[in-house]
Amino acid sequence: MSADDRSYPPRPILGVGALIIEGDSILLVQRGKQPLQGQWSLPGGAIETGELLKTAVAREVLEETGLTVEVGAIAEIFERLMPDATGATEYHYVLLDYLCRVISGTPRPGDDSCAVAWVRRQDLHTLPITAGTLEVIERVFERYGNQQS
Repeated sequence: MSADDRSYPPRPILGVGALIIEGDSILLVQRGKQPLQGQWSLPGGAIETGELLKTAVAREVLEETGLTVEVGAIAEIFERLMPDATGATEYHYVLLDYLCRVISGTPRPGDDSCAVAWVRRQDLHTLPITAGTLEVIERVFERYGNQQS
């Protein structure tokens, strides 16, 4: 597996995600690259060797959305297994999703995202959202509600 090729990893890849909630909306990014190109998800990505978890969250959010965030507590741990057509595990991620608060910036797509949007909770079902992400978002809204605004 090369540094840029995450398919068929010898072990799961550790990643981070950002749950950025303001009022009844959450910030989502539309994936611009495979895997999951075109689907909406939380801003985030893989941790780099030697990088602290919260540093990775802040870096990924800045790269994908142009926003500087304050990274808070872990809200969810999520495992994403994506088999290929034969059933072999093509992608395997363990994702730590953190609550975050915007400090500065204006949302704009960057890095591997092709769009960024504040999506109201009641409109989430209208988007093609990556598998399992909607359930994570709903649990976080139930637990934390509008505390993030």
